[in-house]
Amino acid sequence: MGDRLAPAELGRRLDRILAAIEQLIAEVPESRLDFKPPPRDRTLRDLAYHVFRLSLAFADGMDLGRLPREWLEEHAPTDLRDGRAIARYGALVRGRLGGWFEGAAPLEFERTIDVYDGPQSGHDLLARTTGHAAQHLRQLYGLLEGLGLPPGAPLPTEDFEGLPLPP
Repeated sequence: MGDRLAPAELGRRLDRILAAIEQLIAEVPESRLDFKPPPRDRTLRDLAYHVFRLSLAFADGMDLGRLPREWLEEHAPTDLRDGRAIARYGALVRGRLGGWFEGAAPLEFERTIDVYDGPQSGHDLLARTTGHAAQHLRQLYGLLEGLGLPPGAPLPTEDFEGLPLPP
């Protein structure tokens, strides 16, 4: 497994992905946030919230030693009414993650975390979290393009290289 990205690089990529989602969602008109593309069961509002929540779940899971599925199934709170509010939540998540990474010792990533679908190392969980966030960013790019709201400057393709993503 020598080809996998180092935790520091995964953390930087996750931050760039979340920053891109912040920018995207802040510009989505409130009237479009409840759009639910078929056959999905998640609105744009819930999708953007989900990416931030799953990223926060990484840090919470690392701190607690467990990551239950319920954390990834939460819906956006009702007070996140518009894209700017969701983006502000994203900024808070990025701040929490930045602090977590700043204080994490290298051995943190060797710990085993009890994830809802089986135990994983912290390093594997971080790679999975970053890939999950990247996949949803790609999904958001496509959904917004389809709504006539194309992203101004998508992340460069090299930010996706080496991440566990479906084709």
